[in-house]
Parts: sequence; C-alpha cells; structure tokens
Amino acid sequence: MSETKPSVLFMCVHNAGRSQIAAAYLTHLAGDRVEVLSAGSAPADTVNPAVVQAMAEVGIDLSAETPKMLTIEAVQASDVVITMGCGDTCPVFPGKKYLDWKLDDPAGQGIDAVRPIRDEIEERIRGLLSALQPR
Repeated sequence: MSETKPSVLFMCVHNAGRSQIAAAYLTHLAGDRVEVLSAGSAPADTVNPAVVQAMAEVGIDLSAETPKMLTIEAVQASDVVITMGCGDTCPVFPGKKYLDWKLDDPAGQGIDAVRPIRDEIEERIRGLLSALQPR
C-alpha cells in the first residue's frame, strides 16, 4: 500500500510574510513528507525583508524566495488550504479542508514585531504537522 504525500497550500494576499514563513517552516520540519505551496491573491514584488531577517535568525533562508500568484490549480491540487488574512479574495472549493489562521500582518513591521508572528506560526506548523502524520 502506497501512501500519498499530503499537499498544503498557504494563502494570503501578498505572499510576502505569513504564508512565506509558514511554507518555510513546514518545508523545514517535514522535509519531503509534505508537498508545500504558498501563494497570494495580489503578490508583492519581494518577500518582506523583516520576515527574511526573522527567519534567518532561526536558520531558515528565505532570501531567494519570491511571492507567487495564486492559481486555481494550486488550490485544487492541495489537500489542506490555510488562509491568512485573505478575506474574500481567496477562492473556496467544495471538498477541500480549509483552515483560517488569524495572525498579525508583518507588512510594514520591524523585526521586533515579526518575531512573535514567526514564533506563533512555528507553533501552528508543529500542530499541523502532527495532524498530517498518518496514525
């Protein structure tokens, strides 16, 4: 019996902060056991520099990442879709598991404001990872 690898999509508006942190943590902690995607409904040009700095502090390099445009195909291909401040701009498809994570937005914030957001996302990712593991 072969197990399929779960796929998780993190969505926000700009794909420059929260969704980038979440995708990086899940990739870091799960390795190749989970397919990880992130995207935004209106992607920024670059990842928030304070987010890059905060993640570098925990040994995760986001300096080469770029915000990506959300596609319907990415949503359809995902088992779990986690929204972060999308409001009505993120598409919803029947049959998908959706989680809405209420998190402060790191946009325009300095490193001191981004660290607690980063730490809360890590905690949520650890919980998500244990929920994704086969029993």
